Amino acid sequence: MTALTLNLEPITDLTDEQFKDLCQANPDLQLELTAAGELIVMPPTGWESGRRNANLTTDLNLWNRQAKLGIVFDSSTGFKLPNGAIRSPDAAWVKQDRLDALNSDPDGFLPLAPDFVIELRSASDRLKPLQAKMQEYIENGVRLGWLLNPKDQTVAIYRPDQTVEVLQFPARLSGEEILVGFELDLKGIFN
Repeated sequence: MTALTLNLEPITDLTDEQFKDLCQANPDLQLELTAAGELIVMPPTGWESGRRNANLTTDLNLWNRQAKLGIVFDSSTGFKLPNGAIRSPDAAWVKQDRLDALNSDPDGFLPLAPDFVIELRSASDRLKPLQAKMQEYIENGVRLGWLLNPKDQTVAIYRPDQTVEVLQFPARLSGEEILVGFELDLKGIFN
């Protein structure tokens, strides 16, 4: 089953608080809200995607515990992007000083774009919507993004003001100057 997009415009425009209440009332669903006010309902992933995503978040968090440069977030975290969308990347990282500058409700959506995001294509994901989501992240301030596609064993690397770089069968990825010293071994993700 692929994600379902509902146009709520004829009925209502959800406020952030209403969207938060909707998410809390439906804890078994993963929901996102587009900048246009569309509600995206994503089905749970299969166990293989769950395993891969756990590996991604674990590897990123282990690096971050050593580097102590920011905070890692999992796929249940909602980020309120500058364009108004509320998105939940599979894994995300935000520099500590950006978080320190916020005065926001820790139980609410984080009102910023992460510095780094990872989206992992699951068996039910269509590629074009994921590519559009990655582009939206970059347009809203994300500095580095990886779209991992285990099916094709490709990685699309998104950076501001650059063409998307697509790597076929990469063994490792570098966090570049955004995540200094972070390297992701794709063996645990693609195999």
